[in-house]
Amino acid sequence: MTQVDGGSQAASLMAVLDLEERDTDLYVGQTPRTPLQRIFGGQVAGQALMAASRTLPGERAVHSLHSYFLRPGDPHEEIRYAVERIRDGRTFSTRRVIAWQRRRGADVAIFALTADASVPETPVVEHALPMPEVPAPETLPSLPEVVAPHGERAAAALAISQAVEQRLLEDPFDRMPKSPPDTRTCAWMRVAGRLPEDGNVHRSALTFVSDLTLLSAGLARTGGGWGGEYVGASLDHAVWFHAPVRADEWFLYETDSPAASGGRALCFGQIWAADGTHVATVAQQGLIRSLRS
Repeated sequence: MTQVDGGSQAASLMAVLDLEERDTDLYVGQTPRTPLQRIFGGQVAGQALMAASRTLPGERAVHSLHSYFLRPGDPHEEIRYAVERIRDGRTFSTRRVIAWQRRRGADVAIFALTADASVPETPVVEHALPMPEVPAPETLPSLPEVVAPHGERAAAALAISQAVEQRLLEDPFDRMPKSPPDTRTCAWMRVAGRLPEDGNVHRSALTFVSDLTLLSAGLARTGGGWGGEYVGASLDHAVWFHAPVRADEWFLYETDSPAASGGRALCFGQIWAADGTHVATVAQQGLIRSLRS
């Protein structure tokens, strides 16, 4: 990524996707200053995808990624992304990326990602989910306006969300329990500032954003919300890209959780561009624990 337009804090934060190439297939990412004790998972996933994309030949674009969060990331240490070129076929390429950090004088893996890329082909079949009918983002209050009544409880959410504008359809701290078949949650999002005209950057940025609210879908049937009696952590994360996307323009993110057991919640997300184009599907399993246990 060459440069993020705009001088806002949000735009500067997204510059973490501009990795340093330290050696062949070895990239280094930095973490912006944060009050959090661990690195936001979406940042590591977005940086790892950016590292993989840097090694792809020609016009090949990533169409899917599958990843595992192995250890919490330390925001005070640099992250090294080692890319392994698994395959370069006639139309498909596969990359594996391992993210490393130093801990007590030793290298430890904190994240692993596999990404597949391909040359665009003439479609034989085409279908997509229709976008739900929801209010336009311009008619909804901003995240700071929604969470203002919650004071310090909202500090962590606002810190994570500085890079991403959000328009929520409900108060994330005061949710009523949802019952089937209506267990879905929708929110409009976009990266703050203008990103370069590079599809790899927008896919990496969308991956960053896709981890932002997904796990909270696992609590939809219990009610409550952010900053409540539960703590969560992403265990794995997958994204399928169906169509080109601009992460710096409004997109609708619908999340739901079809199953939860053993302290783990399986969560799915669907993403549509503002014009109704179905651009991505996301899946994640996350750990949810009670703070009382």
